[in-house]
Amino acid sequence: MSTPATPLVRTERIGSTLLITLDRPEARNAVNAAVAAGLAAALDELEAEPELRAGVLTGEGGTFSAGMDLKAALRGESPEVEGRGFGGLTEAEPAKPLIAAVEGYAMGGGFELALACDLIVAAEDARFGLPEVKRGLIAAGGGVIRLPKRVPHHLAMELLLTGDPVDGRRAGELGLANRVTATGQAVAEALRLAERLAENAPLALAAVKRVARAADGAPDADAFAFQRGEMKTLMASADVREGMTAFAERRPARWTGR
Repeated sequence: MSTPATPLVRTERIGSTLLITLDRPEARNAVNAAVAAGLAAALDELEAEPELRAGVLTGEGGTFSAGMDLKAALRGESPEVEGRGFGGLTEAEPAKPLIAAVEGYAMGGGFELALACDLIVAAEDARFGLPEVKRGLIAAGGGVIRLPKRVPHHLAMELLLTGDPVDGRRAGELGLANRVTATGQAVAEALRLAERLAENAPLALAAVKRVARAADGAPDADAFAFQRGEMKTLMASADVREGMTAFAERRPARWTGR
């Protein structure tokens, strides 16, 4: 695989948020090996910088992502990163919140990238679909696994078995999208949502994600046991003391992530 002359995944720091943009509009931001590696590197940047509190993932050119680059796959390229899954994201476990800002098509693996995020902001005319069954495949990048956990079983099965898409407005009605915006406004709304998240303690945000993952499918007793460990760690942190002090003094908390 040759190295592209320009990055296929761009990052931009906006306040405490890292805006991650899939930048392959001529291919509707389809994911090939280079895009997967670029997205994995962008997530590493998000995790490594303490001043960054959340990430927003979007696509250039009015399309989120058309999913796997089939032409690249036929050439033998893999759109997966070892240990991180499709696009370097679907099997990763970022500690910081990640918001998908979806304009245009989020099809196949593109939809699975959005499902791997913690929150989804969608333009009203965005299109979400898992058409793999129309190609003799299944949505193996997390679609078959995650979608039935996000919407009622029969609705998930309809989308998975027909391969038919839904628009952003319907995604909001189904609970797939946290916010639905006018066309062209998904990134701006996602950045505002990221700012709200950044008002909260970074250690607590990371703990919420770990507990939610650990509790998924686990017996309640095991989930509570895991949560007790997280609470013990949080209660020993400087941020908990700061949060309590700030509340008592009626001022905004000054988080340090320690």
